[in-house]
Amino acid sequence: MTCCPPMRPLDSRPHFVTHRRLLALENQRGNSVCKREVTMTVERELEARLALARKIARRAAEGTLAFFGRNDLTVEQKDDLSPVTVADREAELLLREEIAASFPGDGIEGEEFGVQDGTSAFRWLLDPIDGTKSFVSGVPLFGTMVAVLCENTPEIGVMEFPAIDESIFAARGQGAWHCRGDKAPIAARVSNIDRLSAGLFCTTELESFASSERWTAFRNLQRTARLTRTWGDCYGYLLVATGRAELMIDPVLNLWDTAALMPILEEAGGSLTDFRGEKTIFGGEAVATNGRLLAEVLGLISP
Repeated sequence: MTCCPPMRPLDSRPHFVTHRRLLALENQRGNSVCKREVTMTVERELEARLALARKIARRAAEGTLAFFGRNDLTVEQKDDLSPVTVADREAELLLREEIAASFPGDGIEGEEFGVQDGTSAFRWLLDPIDGTKSFVSGVPLFGTMVAVLCENTPEIGVMEFPAIDESIFAARGQGAWHCRGDKAPIAARVSNIDRLSAGLFCTTELESFASSERWTAFRNLQRTARLTRTWGDCYGYLLVATGRAELMIDPVLNLWDTAALMPILEEAGGSLTDFRGEKTIFGGEAVATNGRLLAEVLGLISP
């Protein structure tokens, strides 16, 4: 996987001007020069983190392939009954070590090793193998997810799919980029479908709708969509961001499952919300659309 597109110039929009440090400095110095200086500093900090996120996500993802498809792979069960393997743990350890070496003040939160507090404004969210059930079953639709938050705002998202040699990454103001093998990267864009009856609806597993008391929502979506498939986990969100599906929903998610999705989907022209339509990664659920279908979908899933 050698997809290394040239970086676009950083967007000049001041999308970090609400940063608390910026406000504090503005109060201290009270001039626009300070505002520009701080905005540029944060952008440089994020550019450096994007480069690292892409590099280490690729390394961690490639490392999981050494365990993929092995008959002797031991699968353990966590307290929440989800599976975990040595591949999950080794991938997350690699990610954590690389982040700590480059940005020791940043916080880190991962699926397998919990929270490591930081002193900077930045926090990394890690899912070393999203789709472990697929991974242990020999199904290639799993990925490594890396996100960077700046004061709880998701600014960077990277997803690597090593078994199918695809990846996608995004940073606020820089677009979303889709890579396939050694081919030149292309800008990721959602589809133009404007009605669910012409669209593809994906989800991870039906049980999550039943357990969260949202079975009616699933039935409404299934009856309306042109096609419904359980091409789930992070792969379903890749499909939406690249225009191959119009809707991906998970009623139950953790923060490390959602953090990378928002910058990717929004930079690709889509949307990521909770079931009420709020743009958030903290709702424990996700509704990803191409944007055009959001209002229709929210109407179908509302109680």
